[in-house]
Amino acid sequence: MKNVKCFKISTVTALTTIMLTPFSSQAAGSYFDARNDAMGGTGVASSTFATAPLANPALLTKGRAEDSVSLILPSVGVQIGDKDKMLDKIDDVNDTVNYYRNVFKGLDASNLGDLGALLESYARVRSASGELASQLRDLRGNRADGSAGAAIVAAVPNETLPFAFVAKAYGTAHVQTDVAQSDIDYLDAVAAGDRIPAPGDRYLLRSSATGVAAVVADYGIAFAHQFKIGEQAVSVGITPKLQQTYLYNYRATIYNFDKDKVTNGEYRTNDTGFNLDAGLSADVGDSWTFGLSAQNLISRNIETKEVAGYRDTYQIRPLVTAGAAWHSKTLTASLDVDATVTKRFKSQGDSQYAGVGVEYRVLDWLQLRGGYHADMKSNDTDVVSAGIGLAPFNNRVHLDLAGSVGEDNSWGAMAQLGFSF
Repeated sequence: MKNVKCFKISTVTALTTIMLTPFSSQAAGSYFDARNDAMGGTGVASSTFATAPLANPALLTKGRAEDSVSLILPSVGVQIGDKDKMLDKIDDVNDTVNYYRNVFKGLDASNLGDLGALLESYARVRSASGELASQLRDLRGNRADGSAGAAIVAAVPNETLPFAFVAKAYGTAHVQTDVAQSDIDYLDAVAAGDRIPAPGDRYLLRSSATGVAAVVADYGIAFAHQFKIGEQAVSVGITPKLQQTYLYNYRATIYNFDKDKVTNGEYRTNDTGFNLDAGLSADVGDSWTFGLSAQNLISRNIETKEVAGYRDTYQIRPLVTAGAAWHSKTLTASLDVDATVTKRFKSQGDSQYAGVGVEYRVLDWLQLRGGYHADMKSNDTDVVSAGIGLAPFNNRVHLDLAGSVGEDNSWGAMAQLGFSF
């Protein structure tokens, strides 16, 4: 329990830091696996026995007689998308507002006797107002998204009931703007000289930005068993799990929005519940494997704190994915398609993903991978992925690395370290 507690605390801290501190440029699913992510996010039918608890617990029966205990310690990943470079724009707005405030002091009544200084300050205020209005126009409809994940797995093979201990956490963050047209109209009027600004006018500005984040941590035990249905062997797996959710809701005016405050404790709420993953898999012939995975079979709606009159709801819904894999001694090709949509916060659009991937085993200790991952709802950016797998020391150590890139300033990076005993 001490190790689980340490994993929970360190992971929640790390995920929120990864997602929000370097926010410069998005992800699907509820876990990161460097091999699967390199292969287009597939894995329902193509995962190894060691990573089965992350993608499809039924694949635990893939453990061979010569396999022993397998550890993933850890698997980590991050994907970020900021196609509009929104957070940089908000920083620019803050800089302009600070300048606006400084030059506004030149309009103070104590300076009325110096007409030249007064006119110069007024010209600067008009210029800053025009610049700020232009920046607000550019911010309308902007958003930024990020996700990060971490997992540890201990998988134990046997012929009767293979099982695994799994602890994983997945975080997602979403920032969006709400630009008021009245702000732009006011600033345009000041810039044009049609309105003389007054100190109290700052209370008329209403444009805001909202940042919400969720970190979901699962702690479970996965089991699998193979059954015979006629002549066909079918594997069934389940993962009962404790699920802890941490939600953050931060809302402030665009003019003083601070992204570092999104994960402050004062904006956080926690929730703990029970959930269940399940899966099926079947080998057909010598080369085909088909799988079906269902994550989070128990639906939950969790509300954030209300901040500045705004509240959001994080939605946990069953995610059902069908997969197929063709494999030979040197090559694996995989396809995964979501049968249900991926939901996050209600303020975000739904996504539904499909992915294809391939792995070529160059040597016993070297694998090359590639893939493509697309959102069929067109709410997330499609990405191309690639990666490498290294298994030195007679396959006792496994190092997997992956990266992804897409349009709109989207990128991702994943790494995974595993051991076999």
